[in-house]
Amino acid sequence: MSNGESAYGPYLPVMGSQRGLRETMPANLAPLIIKGAGWTQWIGPLVALGFLGVVFYEARNLDFAQMLARIPSLPSFWLLFFAYYFSGPVSEWFIYRRLWHIPLSGFGALVRKLISNEILLGYLGEVYFYAWARRSAEIQTAPYGAIKDVTILSALIGNGFTLLFLALLYPLFQTLEFGGVANTAYYSIGFVLLTSLVIMVLRNRLFSLAGPDLRYISYVHGARIIFTTAASALMWHLLLPDVDFRWWLLLAAGRLLISRLPFLPNKDIMFAALAIVVIGHDSETGELIALITSLLLITHLAIATILAIPEFVRRESKGRII
Repeated sequence: MSNGESAYGPYLPVMGSQRGLRETMPANLAPLIIKGAGWTQWIGPLVALGFLGVVFYEARNLDFAQMLARIPSLPSFWLLFFAYYFSGPVSEWFIYRRLWHIPLSGFGALVRKLISNEILLGYLGEVYFYAWARRSAEIQTAPYGAIKDVTILSALIGNGFTLLFLALLYPLFQTLEFGGVANTAYYSIGFVLLTSLVIMVLRNRLFSLAGPDLRYISYVHGARIIFTTAASALMWHLLLPDVDFRWWLLLAAGRLLISRLPFLPNKDIMFAALAIVVIGHDSETGELIALITSLLLITHLAIATILAIPEFVRRESKGRII
């Protein structure tokens, strides 16, 4: 083995905003972006600016008086709601704690990652989190390989649960009338199956982390999916207790299934149709789904505003020092 190689292949120098860094890393762990000094310091303010832009845009369409009148007063509901909301960042914090010994401050970065993906652009959160990891003094390893593996495994485990729930719910889905989107749904299911098979076939080339780490990440993702599915059902049951909890659990599984299917032009309509077929109570079920959706959006916007302000304050203070 030559001086410029390791068991993982030829080493590449780490470049970017950390100009003085001299450590090297395996080629298969090298980031996609290795040029453009200083780009990581701009991604935070840009994401924060995007947060504020979405907040001002969405605030125009929100009826706050109506929302206040509909907000549930059950403490148990809010406990479940915030546990559901933060389950993603919490689970990923445990994952990156194992991989990088990530500090507690990394939790804020993971919340920004979640909101970036939800209200700005899918996978923009991963770009932001990668930039944060590159800037963090506590993280000494190359972040790209770990983030890539965590993201791929999240999709793979999600696809696995999607196919499992599809098998369980198939008799029910046969009774639903979705009009012109039925064929698209079948194409979407085929796509999920195909991508999962491709990942499994190419797993030795796609994944960079060791087997024990990959298994740990898979277990955490699986636990998160099971928890969020059960928490969704329990939240709905608390707000509409006349319906048996088992039906809400079935609906939550169907929601996970629909959310994972690509190519569907009207996922909300498809989920609403499923909810009415499963639960009944047409007007109450529709209002309940709209309420939870609105609460999630408002929470995204509120936390995005809270997280955006410190980013600009830090940027301004750095400008004064320079």
